[in-house]
Amino acid sequence: PSFGFLFDIDGVLVRGKTPIPAAKTAFQKLVNSQGQFLVPVVFVTNAGNCLRQKKADQLSHLLGVPISQDQVMMSHSPLRMFKRYHEKCVLVSGQGPLLDIAQDLGFCQPITIETLREKHPLLDVVDHDRRPNVLVSEYFCFKILSVVLFGEPVRWETNLQLIIDVLLTSGYPGKPYHHENYPHIPVLACNMDLMWVAEAQSPRFGHGTFMVCLENIYKKITGKDLKYEALMGKPSKLTYQYAEYLIRAQAAERQWKQPIQTLYAVGGSATVSQDDELDNSWETELASAAAAHCRSVLVCTGVYNPHTEVPLDTRESITETVFHGHRDFRFDPGLVEPDHIVPDVDAAVDLVLQLENFAP
Repeated sequence: PSFGFLFDIDGVLVRGKTPIPAAKTAFQKLVNSQGQFLVPVVFVTNAGNCLRQKKADQLSHLLGVPISQDQVMMSHSPLRMFKRYHEKCVLVSGQGPLLDIAQDLGFCQPITIETLREKHPLLDVVDHDRRPNVLVSEYFCFKILSVVLFGEPVRWETNLQLIIDVLLTSGYPGKPYHHENYPHIPVLACNMDLMWVAEAQSPRFGHGTFMVCLENIYKKITGKDLKYEALMGKPSKLTYQYAEYLIRAQAAERQWKQPIQTLYAVGGSATVSQDDELDNSWETELASAAAAHCRSVLVCTGVYNPHTEVPLDTRESITETVFHGHRDFRFDPGLVEPDHIVPDVDAAVDLVLQLENFAP
């Protein structure tokens, strides 16, 4: 094969926890009788609340084919490349087994919001029922050197308050704010989705909505913009570069000699350009991109309305007048227009095999 697949999960293979029927049929076409993939495949999800292995197990069960963790790319997977932060004390925000996820990525000193709250009980006072009954002396004096936002938390008021505390005290929450400490300590964020699709009839808040809150609170207090050291997860350039790296690794492991020329992103846009001011030093960590093309194949089972006929004019149907992407991405209508629109993931696989003239 001279091509590879990047599969989205939500709205392409599942809706919430409900499998999309076409998914199982599609993947029977991509494996041989021993269950080995005939082409390199990576599952690219903006989920960040579990380990890769758990997501691989879920997908194996869902699709009826064996999937390894090396085929799964979570929104936080590129953090493996940010080795300069791995030895430092980092505050992690999100939900799920955060310490396990952080340590699996290489972080040696992660601290959760819950731990920080326990060490500084005077900081979290929005919920009257959680205020400390007895005033205690604050004794936690570690310096937090960066903040990692894995995904949307459960208690937004607690996370928003404590992250702002860390940013405005240069990593010493509990001390007085110092507005002159700007730029603030590094913030790395995974998954910028404003909304996502589950079983509900309308989209639900995603991590991007939490980030909008954090950015606006920081700006309201300081008058300055919150800065990100890195943004990852679809549709960031970094995510697609890392996904291609995983595709090439699979091809090398199977000793496929043909270079991978084309990537097919099933379920999402191919890529979006990033703000030039962001630090792109991570690019040196990855081999330069080798694929000549990244084609997007939109399916009609996710955010895109599945009850309408497949449109003839993709420009009219896709280009949105309101930009739902992250603040630090430039909106280019050309990048939200897919190369192909198909009813479901099974039709997407058929289309790609036909385009590539690849007969399994």
